[in-house]
Amino acid sequence: MDPNLITDFLRKQNVFAVVGVSKNPAKYGHQVYKDLKEAGYVVYAVNPNIDAVLGDRCYHTLSELPEKPDVVDTVVPPAVTEKVVEECKELGITRVWMQPGSESELAIRFCSRNGIKVVHDVCVMVQRRASPAAK
Repeated sequence: MDPNLITDFLRKQNVFAVVGVSKNPAKYGHQVYKDLKEAGYVVYAVNPNIDAVLGDRCYHTLSELPEKPDVVDTVVPPAVTEKVVEECKELGITRVWMQPGSESELAIRFCSRNGIKVVHDVCVMVQRRASPAAK
């Protein structure tokens, strides 16, 4: 994975959307959202099945968000990620971070063919803690 790409994704001014956020503190969808929020990022929760998380509104789709995110972080099964990247293309979102376990070859190829930068196989929480861009 290109370290410059990760640095670009983790710039503090980037707005994140976490797709697959969870109310359950044991789940990665909850931990990723909480970690980015506590690190000072503007971050939106996206999950069609819940209305709030950590006292914040949870949006049901990316198109419902009040602003276009710079980075979409997927914490969903690979088949759902494949649908999310199609929605990103429709909305003009050009950065997708696929958390380990949410990536699929199909989604990665879709991103490559459609000019969407993609980070996969690495955890945003681990990379954020190691990145000077995120400090």
